[in-house]
Amino acid sequence: MSEVARPFYRVCLLTAFAAAALTVGCSKKPVAQAPPPAAPPPAAQPTVTLQASPTSINKGDTSTLSWSSTNATQLTIAPDVGSVAPQGSTKVSPAESTTYTITASGPGGSANSSTRVTVATPPPPPPPVQNATMEEMFLKEVQDAYFDLDKADIRSDARAALAKTADFLRNYPQVKVVIEGHCDERGSTEYNLALGDRRAAAVKEYLVSLGIGADRMSTVSYGKEKPFCMESNEACWQKNRRGHFVMAK
Repeated sequence: MSEVARPFYRVCLLTAFAAAALTVGCSKKPVAQAPPPAAPPPAAQPTVTLQASPTSINKGDTSTLSWSSTNATQLTIAPDVGSVAPQGSTKVSPAESTTYTITASGPGGSANSSTRVTVATPPPPPPPVQNATMEEMFLKEVQDAYFDLDKADIRSDARAALAKTADFLRNYPQVKVVIEGHCDERGSTEYNLALGDRRAAAVKEYLVSLGIGADRMSTVSYGKEKPFCMESNEACWQKNRRGHFVMAK
């Protein structure tokens, strides 16, 4: 290269560098992209608890329901209570065993909790005490003696009846009796009065033989004057032939 050409070459080279620098300096810089906005966090799931105290009651008594919750905007208790605050308590008096459920809802969903109040079944009332009066026991336990027609002999069935009567009199020594002699409608008044007297006396004598004191028994005859049955047939007449007991006043 000649001495004349070297300065020209340098000028050209400097010009080329200047143009390259200008080109680089004038080019656009890329714009940075803003990051997308962060998604909001999901709403929290509600929580709720429900308790009863006491959990077992007698009918007519009360139990207290207590509850608390988080992240809930609406709460209800079923049955019968309805809408409630996020936390609190209330008294209930169920007529029968009941399960109470609280439902809590909010933006994050819903939750529930349950508790049971048991109502004890009262025992059945004891049967009424049957305090039978002495008169009622007398009518139930003391049995009459029946006789054959025109007879004053103690029959076998009369012995069994008088044995039960004697048991009662032994158990209740304070009781005294009047033994009434009765007859059916046949025969004269005088005859039946005498027959009734013999029947009453026979009953008394038999009871004495069973250990009942004679001083606890008196006798009277009504003959046919106070019949127990008014029909004129053998079944009715048999009912009237008897030694009948009345508790002495």
